[in-house]
Amino acid sequence: MQYISTRGGIEPVPFTRAVMMGLADDGGLLLPRTIPRVGSDTFGQWKDLSYPQLAFEIMSRFIDDIPGTDLRDIINRSYATFDTEQVIPIIHQGPLHIMELFHGPTLAFKDVALQFLGNIFEYLLEKDDSVMNILGATSGDTGSAAIYGVRGKERINIFILHPHKRVSKVQEKQMTTVTDSNVFNIAIRGTFDDGQAIVKAIFNDLDFKEKQHLGAINSINWARVLAQVVYYVHACLHISSHENDKATDFSVPTGNFGDIFAGYIAKRMLPEGTIRKLMLATNSNDILSRMVSNGDYSLGDVVATSSPSMDIQSASNFERYLYYLLDKEPNRTNQAMMQFAESGKINLTDFKDQIQRDFITEKATEEDVSTCIRDFYQQYGYIMDPHTAVGVHCALKHQEKGIPVCCLATAHPGKFGDTVEAAIQKPLELPDSIAVLMEENRESRCELMDADRNDIQEFVKKHSKHSS
Repeated sequence: MQYISTRGGIEPVPFTRAVMMGLADDGGLLLPRTIPRVGSDTFGQWKDLSYPQLAFEIMSRFIDDIPGTDLRDIINRSYATFDTEQVIPIIHQGPLHIMELFHGPTLAFKDVALQFLGNIFEYLLEKDDSVMNILGATSGDTGSAAIYGVRGKERINIFILHPHKRVSKVQEKQMTTVTDSNVFNIAIRGTFDDGQAIVKAIFNDLDFKEKQHLGAINSINWARVLAQVVYYVHACLHISSHENDKATDFSVPTGNFGDIFAGYIAKRMLPEGTIRKLMLATNSNDILSRMVSNGDYSLGDVVATSSPSMDIQSASNFERYLYYLLDKEPNRTNQAMMQFAESGKINLTDFKDQIQRDFITEKATEEDVSTCIRDFYQQYGYIMDPHTAVGVHCALKHQEKGIPVCCLATAHPGKFGDTVEAAIQKPLELPDSIAVLMEENRESRCELMDADRNDIQEFVKKHSKHSS
């Protein structure tokens, strides 16, 4: 399997090169040259596989330059860190199926991809006797999941930027209380979009990227998307066996477009009709919802909400979908992204019909989120975090009679305890891992810096790991 850039400026590369490159050297995002198709017979044969077995079947169709035995081992080690043998349980609550993606070490869906990516990095670095300095920005959950994926790994240093005081207390603690010598937390005075822009600018300095052995863990890294494709297939297998092979709709809370883009890939990969509709749910930061509704992909001001991991205006993974929307023409994709960089908008009104064939959308206000958490708890006894509530709100508004809907539960409610407790009017019982984090005298380590690309680049250079 060869990987190409959305902007067409690099020669095709194999998976291992793509995963180490992160952001393509021409500034684009990497995609498989073709999406492998899965026939109905093969799909049916997967119904009794464990989650790691299913992950191998799917990933091995995109990865042909890692021996199968090694890939199986990487996958098995990645999901052995989850607190349930199922890895990703799917439960039925009220009219919905809920896919709980928060059973990994940091209680968020990012663990599904980042445990895998950390182990892939370690495997490839050992093979090449090399080192890596991971640089990433987070709106909350990616940072802690990435840190837990690589903490203590001797060939890797990790630098994570997060917006100062714009993540939840638990998210902040999960990052800053990891004091391993290879972990560097940077709180920037600004938004997630500011941090992401800095990271992209640094990665586009190809000389610096090469000299400092930079690697990417944000969802710009294709391996992140690939790992997320697996759980859509997992959900389809589970639901089809319980719903008489009916097509499934998915409701996906998204800010960076990575999670729903994985669903888009799964839909193109699976037999026709396996995935029917992808519901794109946003909070008040609604650039993606506006894009689906009227073709308006334009920047707005970032609004702080109770679902901070979605407080994003510039969606990092949107370029991948744009590439397909523009008939896989890299020159048109490059021009559109250059236009977005200059003006902060892309006019997609001519593509509205196609976009609306691919997605349904809904925006949830803060009142919608609180009401959804409260009402769902009162009716069904199920407690959800605010990000999940954005998706459930969308699902309940758009569910069609007789069509099963699977909602992605992206984080444990305990990570956003203040919001959830205010909605359900009762205290939450926190998981032990969170309760320990919140102890007052817990040691932490973090640098507070301006959102200045040059300052952050110098900090990375000063603390980078280099080959001996």
